[in-house]
Amino acid sequence: MTLRDIRRAAARIKGVAHRTPVLRSRTLDEAVGAEVHVKCENFQRIGAFKFRGAYNAASQLSQEQLKRGIAAYSSGNHAQAVALAARELGSTAVILMPEDTPRSKLEATAGYGAEIVTYDRYTGDRVALGEALAAERGLALIPPYEHPEVIAGQGTAALELIEEAGELGGLVVPVGGGGLIAGSATAAKGMHGATRVIGVEPEDGDDTRRSLEAGSRVGIAVPRTIADGQAAEMPGELTFSVNQRLVDEISLVSDDDIRAAMRFAFERLKIVVEPSGASALAALLAGRITRLPRRVGLIISGGNIDAARFADLCG
Repeated sequence: MTLRDIRRAAARIKGVAHRTPVLRSRTLDEAVGAEVHVKCENFQRIGAFKFRGAYNAASQLSQEQLKRGIAAYSSGNHAQAVALAARELGSTAVILMPEDTPRSKLEATAGYGAEIVTYDRYTGDRVALGEALAAERGLALIPPYEHPEVIAGQGTAALELIEEAGELGGLVVPVGGGGLIAGSATAAKGMHGATRVIGVEPEDGDDTRRSLEAGSRVGIAVPRTIADGQAAEMPGELTFSVNQRLVDEISLVSDDDIRAAMRFAFERLKIVVEPSGASALAALLAGRITRLPRRVGLIISGGNIDAARFADLCG
């Protein structure tokens, strides 16, 4: 995985994925004591960064495979991303989703034309179930992060951020399975090697932090956190191999930190952010990052949350 792979992905998704805005806020700068550049992937197609990687991977499938269809497993955003990518490419998608996925994400995925198959995330192995589903139906499986072209696509968010903001002392990125930060770290270090890459996980979902400290992948119990998009049990093998080399720090945030960041984003930045999307902002606002650089970028990874759940979490 190199900067060249990220640039190639950027060329493939150009004109299909949105080039999302980078926001500045004097209030945010004063609150955290740094110059902050906020990459708003909540304005991406399907409402999250995931469309970048899904389309980059799907667009390289053969026409024969596109006719047979695509499969994925996801708690929501990758599901929507693959469903939309399939539709854009004239294909079909079958998505394996947890039974407790927020209703808005289930409905959105179905709205893009995908067939949905559900499972219990606390008892089922989604990787094994997804691989079996794809094999049974002859579908191309596009996993949410364990795929080089998915990672390259995700890295285009950081590429765009740095192209617009210039060299950054630090880049703060939410961490679930590790695909976004793997691609982002590849882009950031490839453009400016001194940039510190800081990942953010929920306190109850710190599998990447534990794995980096141990020097090998560590599994944990299925996290119970409001940040459902970051409820990973173990880093991906491919993503961990990248992150072990390029990620400088992992910070942890509580659910209360995330709620506070969602409220701040709504009241001061005037944007709606889902819990997983707010974790990088939460780390800044809660002072969870050591040696905060003077100029820092952060990625708001998504905004897929319905009004009732947003009010319940932030009211």
